[in-house]
Amino acid sequence: MQPATAPNSPAPGPRGKILSWTIPLSHFLLAAGFLVAFAAVGTKVEAHWPVAVLLLLATAGTLVTLTRQLPAQNVLLAAFVIAFIGSMAHGIGAKSGLPFGPFMFGPEGGLKLFGLLPWGLPLLWVVAVLNSRGVARLILRPWRKIRAYGFWLIGLTALLTMLFDCALEPFAAHAKHYWIWTTAGYSLTPQGAPASNSVGWFVLTLLILAFITPAMINKQLSKRSAPDFHPLAVWLGAVLLFATGAAVHGFWLATATDAIIGIIIVVFAVRGAKW
Repeated sequence: MQPATAPNSPAPGPRGKILSWTIPLSHFLLAAGFLVAFAAVGTKVEAHWPVAVLLLLATAGTLVTLTRQLPAQNVLLAAFVIAFIGSMAHGIGAKSGLPFGPFMFGPEGGLKLFGLLPWGLPLLWVVAVLNSRGVARLILRPWRKIRAYGFWLIGLTALLTMLFDCALEPFAAHAKHYWIWTTAGYSLTPQGAPASNSVGWFVLTLLILAFITPAMINKQLSKRSAPDFHPLAVWLGAVLLFATGAAVHGFWLATATDAIIGIIIVVFAVRGAKW
């Protein structure tokens, strides 16, 4: 006689079997990527490949992990929209100074797409926006049943994306010279970028979310899900990497600012996840 199987425990399908090994593998590779990048940044290694590999692994890990919650086509659509809008805005910004402020891309950014845009910039937008949204979901977890939850999620995601960029600026612009601010006549923030840059990231993220939010809603009814800490790990790991780069180059105000940002966000995210 064959043993009876639980009616509510169906065998995992091909998609579930694939995710069962691709997600742990992506997490392992991402952790290794962070370790190598921290070692390279902390020792002032001139090579840019550790950060480039980390960006690729962070993008892949973010997308693969999201497929646990959403159909793969939704995740890929959202990633494409984020990359496209973010790239277009930076391409326009490099020519006109709008909406971020006057800047120019340096040769350290690597291969240029269409001879203008560093190849990693579209991926940076994907990592920043999607993981900021994941952190926002953790923070707002206690209030996810209220009617205004969607609006709070959009606003907090835009704020977290802006803070991600604030932490990035000293590392990317002053330590690595991926881009250079030509800020004559513009006020600079403690992060070494014009205030218009933060406003630009915030507003542009709101625009991006207006397009991708329908694709990011899980329309399948399910029981209360466990909190997902992967976005927090990627978001916080990136901020700590940026703070490390700022510290080894002597940008102590930026380092302190990054540390404060990271501590505050972790406290609120962990508090929300425990709800």
